[in-house]
Amino acid sequence: QVQLVESGGGLVQDGGSLRLSCADSGSISGINVMGWYRQSPGKQRELVASSDNGGNTNTAESVKGRFTISRDNVKNTVYLQMNNLKPEDTAVYYCYADVPRADLRFERYWGQGTQVTVSS
Repeated sequence: QVQLVESGGGLVQDGGSLRLSCADSGSISGINVMGWYRQSPGKQRELVASSDNGGNTNTAESVKGRFTISRDNVKNTVYLQMNNLKPEDTAVYYCYADVPRADLRFERYWGQGTQVTVSS
């Protein structure tokens, strides 16, 4: 069973930085993709960044050049370094992990979410 525990959110001023962490406390092996979504009030959940277990990453255009995703496959932990934060980055950030199943599909697990607030 995958249990994702997030940390690192908080309040920061415009232009500041935060680092989010998401660790799997369930000690499961073989996680494929780990990444981050975010959701702000009145908006759909948006994919921010993802990383597969081969080191390939994907980052949304809205955060490219400011956010960097990284991953420790041994610790089953994914990080999101957020620099030059803007008020429009304010949202609840959710990490996720895709785990392969016996039927060759993936099961998606979610963290509890962590609030990031950027003040102007």
